[in-house]
Amino acid sequence: MIIVLLGPPGAGKGTQADKLAARLGIPKIATGDVLRAALRDGTPRGREAKAFMDRGDLVPDSVILAILQDVMSSPATEKGAILDGAVRTVPQAQGVGIMLAEVGRRIDKVLLFDIGDRKLISRLSGRTVCGQCQTPYKDREPGSKCEKCGGSLMRRQDDEPDAVRNRLDVYRAQTEPVVEYYKGIEMEPVKIDADADVDEVTARALKALEPE
Repeated sequence: MIIVLLGPPGAGKGTQADKLAARLGIPKIATGDVLRAALRDGTPRGREAKAFMDRGDLVPDSVILAILQDVMSSPATEKGAILDGAVRTVPQAQGVGIMLAEVGRRIDKVLLFDIGDRKLISRLSGRTVCGQCQTPYKDREPGSKCEKCGGSLMRRQDDEPDAVRNRLDVYRAQTEPVVEYYKGIEMEPVKIDADADVDEVTARALKALEPE
């Protein structure tokens, strides 16, 4: 089963991707992770991406999709995968569909994690991360010590309330049209109420993935 996750920043997609991957026995494929792996391993696609990065340019979708294609062609994803962060714009959604078709695969389900703006702003602005290991914390003040590595906790600049509002505006402009795109190809995203504790949201997502 190949599952695409959508939702605004702070909706918990990354956390749910990890939990669903563990429950379903399929890997989570996060765009950032596979890009870093390709760079680390020095693959042909990784070297191509590095050339863009060394020039200070963004890695284009075509290179990211080629890296994803390599991953989706590997034995590790034979039983399926959860795509987290691979689809943020309509062109990316189209590109992922074409890429999967080229390796004889298709998307089985699109999950849309939904939560109100006020809750998202409160959730993100109350989050801190370790400056060393990037472990996230809720309701811990900046300057506190990380329980994992002892590093100092900090609030990311893009988690400040005004920055969160801007991120939500960007999401609406770029990612919400993806929902309409999938509806147009008869792959309507299943909306998951993400305003609940982590395990409850996981249970809702698993229920949505049950055969109809």
